[in-house]
Amino acid sequence: MKTFDLAVSSVRDFNQALHDQKSTTTEKEWVATNPKGSHNIAVGLDADIAVDVQGHAGYFCAGMNKTASVTVHGNAGQGVAENMMSGTVRVKGDASQAAGATAHGGLLVIEGNAGARCGISMKGVDIVVKGDVGHMSCFMGQSGSLVVCGDAGEALGDSLYEVHIYVKGTVKSLGADCIKKDMREEHIAELTALLEKAGFDEDPTAFTRYGSARQLYTFKVDNASAY
Repeated sequence: MKTFDLAVSSVRDFNQALHDQKSTTTEKEWVATNPKGSHNIAVGLDADIAVDVQGHAGYFCAGMNKTASVTVHGNAGQGVAENMMSGTVRVKGDASQAAGATAHGGLLVIEGNAGARCGISMKGVDIVVKGDVGHMSCFMGQSGSLVVCGDAGEALGDSLYEVHIYVKGTVKSLGADCIKKDMREEHIAELTALLEKAGFDEDPTAFTRYGSARQLYTFKVDNASAY
């Protein structure tokens, strides 16, 4: 296990050491101590490595992640796992706004609450939140799944495409073109698998599914003059 003390070493040096593992993986496990809310920790990873951030992280932690497993033992700032491609990112505390924004794949787990716009424009990532999510979560979500074990704020799923949204608690309001949908057997199976991967002991039958009404993004030739 390789340890970097970010009170002594720079985030740039830490990230460079992690990036070097793409060509020659000499260390599989990495630890960053004393992060003190520093921004851009463990960004752009592209190797099968595990990174533990022992404390709070700032903006864009684990952004653009590919293959790696990153765990934040604290809270994470804006844009955690932004544009993630694959791998796993886990936040032991709360996450600020835009968690998992534009992410294409992988799994983002937030053990606390997530702020506004969680999963904005998500493109294939699976996001599982143990607590609540803020307003405009899954705005323009294209594909993937958002699981919320707590409550959701205003305008959930506004202008979404084909993301599967599962919420156990209450939803303050639904966004444009987002509606409640039936929970069929395949959705129970999908949700069960996501909860198991996240390590959350929740009853999948207690969740409500939401998705697109498919009225907003579908071109209708009769309305062509309005476009």
